[in-house]
Amino acid sequence: MPTATPGSTAQGGAEVVAEVRHAIAAYCQALDDGRVDDLVSLFTPDGVSALPGMDPVEGHDALRELYRGVTAQGGTTRHVVVNTAVSTGDGNQVSAVSDLVFLSHGENGWQIALAGRYDDVLRRHDGHWLFAGRSLTFTAPAPA
Repeated sequence: MPTATPGSTAQGGAEVVAEVRHAIAAYCQALDDGRVDDLVSLFTPDGVSALPGMDPVEGHDALRELYRGVTAQGGTTRHVVVNTAVSTGDGNQVSAVSDLVFLSHGENGWQIALAGRYDDVLRRHDGHWLFAGRSLTFTAPAPA
């Protein structure tokens, strides 16, 4: 997936950037809360999700199956997304790159489980910015 160009701004300015960041936050909160249908609704009908160690999946049915499996693992988690850079798009599509710190809560309280980077392509669909493609790469494993 494309990466954001430093200093570039999504066509449409600050409003588009805010809407894209909102979609990214909504994804993380729905994932942490286990709201699978809300997760799926954030993707275009042909949206693709690529998670490390898994084959990419495409379309709402496959996404629903993927995220049911992910959320069934349970536990209290927080996907903390920072440093989101939204790149210039064509008015109907933009790309964004965000850094991820994944926190999990266990017997010893909150701990950093891993770090990663999201590479996203979002497309305007029915007046909303939805994920056409979302890829996660782990940049640091869980501490030993």
